Amino acid sequence: MEIKRVFLIVLDSFGVGAMPDAEEFGDHNPNTLASVVKAGATLPNMAQLGLCSIEGAACPAGAKEPKGAYGRMREASRGKDTTTGHWEIAGIISEQPMPTFPDGFPEELLNALAQQTGRKILCNKPYSGTQVILDYGREHLETGALIVYTSADSVLQIAAHEGKVPLEELYRCCETARELCHGKYAVGRVIARPFTGEYPNFTRTTNRHDFSLQPPEKTALDLLSEAGFDTIGVGKIYDIFAGRGVSEKVLTKGNTDGLKKCTELLERDFNGLCFINLVDFDMIYGHRRDAKGYANALIEFDQWLGTALSRLDERDVLMITADHGCDPGAAGTDHTREFTPLLAAGKAVRPGVNLGTRETFADIGATVLRLFGVENKTHGTSFADQMIRLQ
Repeated sequence: MEIKRVFLIVLDSFGVGAMPDAEEFGDHNPNTLASVVKAGATLPNMAQLGLCSIEGAACPAGAKEPKGAYGRMREASRGKDTTTGHWEIAGIISEQPMPTFPDGFPEELLNALAQQTGRKILCNKPYSGTQVILDYGREHLETGALIVYTSADSVLQIAAHEGKVPLEELYRCCETARELCHGKYAVGRVIARPFTGEYPNFTRTTNRHDFSLQPPEKTALDLLSEAGFDTIGVGKIYDIFAGRGVSEKVLTKGNTDGLKKCTELLERDFNGLCFINLVDFDMIYGHRRDAKGYANALIEFDQWLGTALSRLDERDVLMITADHGCDPGAAGTDHTREFTPLLAAGKAVRPGVNLGTRETFADIGATVLRLFGVENKTHGTSFADQMIRLQ
């Protein structure tokens, strides 16, 4: 069967259990799925597709006869961050982890940033995004200095009050930082983190913008785009891939807005891939270790999924996965090294197919290419012939 549309949804940070090398990444038996189920997440639509039938899934007994294809994904890359995970989904395996700066950034980098932006620098430490503006926001407003901080991820983040540093200037500062962050300083993302309000009631706005590294190789997005297919990026997909291979950018303001945009795209006629990231699971709930909030966000998604499945056309395939874990029941605030789920649905999908444990996230990108008849030049192996009838 010829496939016309693929909806690939990344539930940002929804891991389904520790990978064998989790301890090497500082994680002791993380399990995002187990934590949210314990916090009250009931996910009947994902369970019907096969979520609870996935090997090692820590949730109640699954459907006796799953309606979708299901499996779990092993991350082959040496990382557990957003950029590495998404790049691998699209076909790139990163053998070297992106640089992190647990002690802050070197003075030579920050001096160059201050000189080129004309603004001094505050903080320069790993920090919670909400706490950093509380601790440095008043000094920022008094001096106009940029709040520069990082996390356990490969990121350089710049926070500034929208009333003190206009958005366009903040974005230019981030573009400058992106140009400076190369070689040994080549962080995966430079992130603009604007905020508003008055001390102590500062609030981060939805005008966040990511400035990512260019992928080092062609991705499934590049290959699809070059072959003439639509490649629609919803949420932060455009930013993660530095715009490369994305023919249309659809911005979102959180999960609820993202699901609304996805509903609109289900009603649209296009031919190709719609690649969707739902970031709230990670950004709002995972990092803040809010298991109940995470559970409620998953319930919202699962309810939306029930309606979305009924709207799929004969030639549509919907796939659900994640880019890493972020167990809200784990210690600390970092991402967690976990397997991720794979669920696939659609009238062309063979029900009840167990795809097992895949050796790399890149198998997803390879499968999307196979569904559209595009030559696979990525590091993945397609499972399309197992999952779907292509005749």
